[in-house]
Amino acid sequence: MDSDPLLHKVLLADVWSTYFGFYGPYAAVLLVLLILAAVISAAEAAFFTLSPDDRALCRVSEGKPESRIIQLLDRPRRLLASLLIFNNLLNLAIVVIVTYLVWELYQFKTISGLMLAGVTTAVTLIIVLFGEIIPKVYASQNNLAVAKWTAPLVAVALVLFRPFSAMLVSLSNVVDKRIQRRGYKVSLEELSQAVELTSSESTHEERELIKGIVNFGNLTARQVMRSRGDISAVCDDLTFDELLEQINQSGYSRIPVYKESVDQIDGILYIKDLLPHIDKDDSFHWQVLLRPVFFIPETKKIDDLLQDFQKRRVHLAIVVDEYGGTRGLVTMEDIIEEIFGDINDEFDDDEAVPFQRIDEKTIVIEGKTLLVDLCRVLQVDASFFDAAKGESESLAGLLLELFTRVPENDEEISYQPFVFKILSADDKRINHVQITRQDVSEEVEVNSEA
Repeated sequence: MDSDPLLHKVLLADVWSTYFGFYGPYAAVLLVLLILAAVISAAEAAFFTLSPDDRALCRVSEGKPESRIIQLLDRPRRLLASLLIFNNLLNLAIVVIVTYLVWELYQFKTISGLMLAGVTTAVTLIIVLFGEIIPKVYASQNNLAVAKWTAPLVAVALVLFRPFSAMLVSLSNVVDKRIQRRGYKVSLEELSQAVELTSSESTHEERELIKGIVNFGNLTARQVMRSRGDISAVCDDLTFDELLEQINQSGYSRIPVYKESVDQIDGILYIKDLLPHIDKDDSFHWQVLLRPVFFIPETKKIDDLLQDFQKRRVHLAIVVDEYGGTRGLVTMEDIIEEIFGDINDEFDDDEAVPFQRIDEKTIVIEGKTLLVDLCRVLQVDASFFDAAKGESESLAGLLLELFTRVPENDEEISYQPFVFKILSADDKRINHVQITRQDVSEEVEVNSEA
């Protein structure tokens, strides 16, 4: 028996009114919520991917959208918190509505776990794909345009969720302070050790460069200066011919000029200033060419000194002690070498730190060598001798601290893995020292014999 077509139409109309009449408004609401979630995700990506040039353009622009963007970015943490709260509420609403609809559809049937898993997976994929990934990809490529047309909605969200965003920002500030306080305790030595543990792909030169940058702000002028005994200076009573002879012997482009003693430096002579007067005789009063001296204390940090060099447009400073006496001399080259290593020119020796290598474990080096340079030669950390050096900055000073007196020839003393043997010394200074690195087994044997 054939069914009545009219009956089919009535049944279809009944089904449409029952299901679509009930679920239609919910479907419309879900679509609106998904669109809002996409807009908020796009706004988040757009605002926080604006380049410095885009922000500068918004600051100088007189348009209302640009000025609103700058106002919203004045508090980036609160802006981000408001957007995240809004986005999560929209996603949560979508999940709740879908769960309710599934429950209504199967309220008289048993819902299997497989079906719930399928619905959950489908909803998650839709939210992630259409509510997160696609909007953020588009907004990242058109960040300024998206930020302009989403700014009104973002401003509304910032007002609506202000209490919650303020609470989240306060909690994040507490966490940040704790993390910063713990991070501040990391020492320079630990940072240097971390550099040593870097990937094997980095070369020795790269690791040394990073270590130089790490230690740069912790070094003082006293640690990198050329000591008083090594300063190449001239007296102001020399004749012009005598001055030229000493300049030829020194090979430097800038020379300190003193009166009576090195403690009374009157000025700095730039060799280039002498070039127009090179044909003058002894009657030429060359002292008028002196430039002012830049004096610094021995405790001055070399990162600050580098900035002073740049501001004053000078390349040389005289280091003085607390009584005004000359302790040494620091140049721009000395500071740069602390980062990039030794820089040799045509007047330098092949080895900036002169030493003789006897074998793999033994070297002979001058007592006047700075401890910073000695640590480079021995391939140890720059702070290796800090516990024993006292106020000294040279190898001779370190040995005086260890011996507590002026040692004699052939005397030995050990410090951790190194044995120092005095090869040449007089009543006033230590000239040459032999340094031998001991293995751990040798140290144990020496201690057991003692």
